[in-house]
Amino acid sequence: MKLFVTQRLYILLVALILCFLMGYFIPVIYTVAQPLALVFFLLVGADIILLYGLGGTVVAERKNKERFSNGDDNEVVLEVKNTYPFQIDGTLLDELPVQFQIRDYNMPIILSPGNTITKSYSLKPVSRGIYAFGNINILVSSPLNLIRRRIIASAQKEVKVYPSFIKLQQYELMALSQRLFMHGQKPVRKVGNSQEFDTIRDYVAGDDPRHINWSATARRGHIMTNHYIDERSQNIYCIIDKSRPMKMPFGGMTLLDYAINASLVIAEVALKKGDKAGLLTFEDKIDVFIKASNRNKQVHQLMEGLYQQKTTFKEPDLAAVYTFLKKQVNQRSLLLLFTNFESIHSLNRQLKHLQMINRENLLMVIYFRNTAVDQLIKENASSTRDIYNQAIAYQMLDEKLQIKDALHRAGILSLYTTPENLNVGVINKYIEVKTKRLL
Repeated sequence: MKLFVTQRLYILLVALILCFLMGYFIPVIYTVAQPLALVFFLLVGADIILLYGLGGTVVAERKNKERFSNGDDNEVVLEVKNTYPFQIDGTLLDELPVQFQIRDYNMPIILSPGNTITKSYSLKPVSRGIYAFGNINILVSSPLNLIRRRIIASAQKEVKVYPSFIKLQQYELMALSQRLFMHGQKPVRKVGNSQEFDTIRDYVAGDDPRHINWSATARRGHIMTNHYIDERSQNIYCIIDKSRPMKMPFGGMTLLDYAINASLVIAEVALKKGDKAGLLTFEDKIDVFIKASNRNKQVHQLMEGLYQQKTTFKEPDLAAVYTFLKKQVNQRSLLLLFTNFESIHSLNRQLKHLQMINRENLLMVIYFRNTAVDQLIKENASSTRDIYNQAIAYQMLDEKLQIKDALHRAGILSLYTTPENLNVGVINKYIEVKTKRLL
């Protein structure tokens, strides 16, 4: 039997003690205090009987999805039923996974006899892995509200937190309609169509007049037209750098987790557009490689591969990436390299390898804008120290812009974006590559 006393009981008990103390000096009060004490203990006994002796209880159940989406709000629903023959006043205390570091999450409830209510809340994980929920604790009191009974509902459960999948459909629809202008991004103007040139042949009734080849028509003396075939599916590889620079945190998540979430989104979009999606992860050596494919289970395989990513944040080895790609990727592919460079010197150390990779494939380097530096630049400097910090911030920003210029001069595509705009930025760049037929 687990009993907890309420504030009302403490107040009544203190009042009773004061009556007995005053009765020491005023006998009349002492005479009144004795029956009051009897009534007090009878009420406490009656409250215990109400909570424990009538066979009633409170049943609680937690309902949530088997998988949580990393970096997104995931709903958890608690369903509570009162089997007592009277209204209860209580508090729900859910035992959340240790990763959230929340020990006192509670919700008040009021339940009529025989009724069931639902309470919901959201959890936003910021790292992948297994999250273990504990039991549901319910503290209930009767209308007397002198004693509270603790009821423990067994609800231990493990939930896997996967790379962000909640917004997959949203980004997929936006990409297919090319409406990715949120967060300041402009939609890419579509040029041409989703077909490739095949050959020049004689014009026949029903051919599109817009495809008439006037130069060939002049040479042959009769109308010639360009013949197109549907564009063949292309390989899209997400290459994730798991080295030390990707450990930097933004909004509670590391750059690595932002890159993992974006990789799942762009893979889903690419597959819906008829391309093949693949994955490669590395740090000091090659870790996971999933060959580009458009089979039905490819998204599931990519999601599992991304979920299982672990790293020691060692130094990156792009030379190993180049060697591996040369052996394993035979078709020219779009390579989306998620990495981070904080200085032009760090880029220069790797630029040779990036150029080698770009010779045989279309490489796009995706690196991150430091929002903390942007915020520091916007602040008003009120001291010498603030001026010094802003000077450093301007220098760091200038380094990032130098990196962009260096990649451009080397003929390498780049995307310089904030972590929160990563998904939109990557999809926009992918659409741009497709519509301009850069691959």
